[in-house]
Amino acid sequence: MTAPAVLPHRDAVVAALEDAGLTVGLGVAPSPVPGSGMYAVVHMGPGRSVSESLADVRTDFDGLMQVTAIGPDQERCLWVADQVRAAMAAPLTVSGRAGFRPEELGGPPAVRDDDVSPPVWFAPIQFMIRSTS
Repeated sequence: MTAPAVLPHRDAVVAALEDAGLTVGLGVAPSPVPGSGMYAVVHMGPGRSVSESLADVRTDFDGLMQVTAIGPDQERCLWVADQVRAAMAAPLTVSGRAGFRPEELGGPPAVRDDDVSPPVWFAPIQFMIRSTS
């Protein structure tokens, strides 16, 4: 058996967010940034292969990841956060695997970033995603 790959899991997260109507960037703002200034950025960790049984066959996948909601003001940033949470409320669809419903781990409060022009608000939301073969 082959260890599970991280990229199909990241792609499943992106697909779920895009299906919810969000514009998504991979680690950075999408190009171009939508005129509304509202979008989500996916930050995916490498994850890990996990033993599916006492036989130590490592085909299960656990991955910590973050989706950062971005908006031009706090209200629209939190609206994007709501859309992210709704999109991540169903099991992920990963080809050839059974995805579990992502576990929302929360995140810090929305904060204004004055280091960019124009300033934006951002709210990171962390999730644990899992799948099995």
